[in-house]
Amino acid sequence: MNTNRTNKFKLDWITILLFLMLVGFGWLNILSASMSGEITSYFDMSQRYGKQLFFIVLTLGIIILTLSIEAKFYERFASIIYVVSILSLIGLFFFGKTINGATSWYDIGGFTLQPSEFAKFATALAVAKFISDLQTDIKNLKDQLKTVLIILVPAILIVLQNDAGSTIVYAAFFFVFYREGIPHTYLLFGLAIIAIAILSLKFSVLITSLIVTALILGYYFSQRKKNKSLLQSVFLVSICVVFSFGVQFFYNNILQTHQQNRISLWLHLENDPAKLEQMKRTILYNLNESEKAISSGSVTGKGFLQGTRTIGKFVPEQDTDYIFSTVGEEWGFLGSTAVVITFILLLIRILYLAELQKSQFSRVYGYSVASILFLHFMINIGMVMGLIPTVGIPLPFFSYGGSSLFGFTLLLFIFIKLDSNRINEW
Repeated sequence: MNTNRTNKFKLDWITILLFLMLVGFGWLNILSASMSGEITSYFDMSQRYGKQLFFIVLTLGIIILTLSIEAKFYERFASIIYVVSILSLIGLFFFGKTINGATSWYDIGGFTLQPSEFAKFATALAVAKFISDLQTDIKNLKDQLKTVLIILVPAILIVLQNDAGSTIVYAAFFFVFYREGIPHTYLLFGLAIIAIAILSLKFSVLITSLIVTALILGYYFSQRKKNKSLLQSVFLVSICVVFSFGVQFFYNNILQTHQQNRISLWLHLENDPAKLEQMKRTILYNLNESEKAISSGSVTGKGFLQGTRTIGKFVPEQDTDYIFSTVGEEWGFLGSTAVVITFILLLIRILYLAELQKSQFSRVYGYSVASILFLHFMINIGMVMGLIPTVGIPLPFFSYGGSSLFGFTLLLFIFIKLDSNRINEW
């Protein structure tokens, strides 16, 4: 009993410090991006910075509750937590509120709650529970399919709510599978799919097919020992050609117009000057204003509460998905670099702690946490800077929103609790 009591205080304070730094600096940027007029109270609930500060206070309660629960609880009840999360996603189809075209929120007493933000840690727990089961062998195809199914269920429910951004995050679990020992060919397969998809959209199915055929047959004839038959190579070429046609069909017939435009802009597929100019005034408006705000910050930035584009509300959603543009304008290159480094340090620390875990459950969950945070971080900042297509997902611990802050906090502090119980693991 004395050992258990002592372990409650053996928290990784480096991780907690990095978390507090991101939350605190994030709130300062929300204050700058959302303030209008003089500040009468930092807890002004009519202003977003006031609401976010209230959410932060509630988050402290969530942290205390998360850390006070026995570590083994999260493993024992992982399946139940996952099922509850799935039910909350299904309930949106009956009781959900639609905002910006996505039916992803419950309206509770004037506040909105987004279940997809909580589904991330619930899915991470379920994946860790399944993979760590003694009867599970992640190298076995049957168990791989079962694990993928655990991930696909919430992902499909979320995409049906018209929230494609949150769905993409579930691809983060691929890094977890790779760490746990899935074949290297899966990685090559994934990279090949991405390459063929980009080539199919950038050029044409014909050119893509010729490139793929040349590479596969060239590899076949370059092998001294023909371990694989020519028929297998031809079959592989056929699969790639069919996939290339499928990418074109999906792009032209399944994706919505605004999604097509975002990909088109990213891959520079549009050559019509008139249409490009129209896109700059519509779908490209957020990105253009974001890039202007970031570039205007130069090296040292304009200073806190001094960003003219931030004060003028030039960038839509500047306190949510585009909050990094506020960092770029007011804190400059140095401040932006500091934020990026802080995130990287947090990710490295989580991975370091994950490798120290004695139980597979804790290790898998730790890698899930790092992977989810990494994908959010990479996509959000890449989107704001125009490096990847626009995807509406928040920057962890930074963007305005109670659901995202609560969800990411639970995701991280469950792992901190598991790590604090490391010496009691078996």
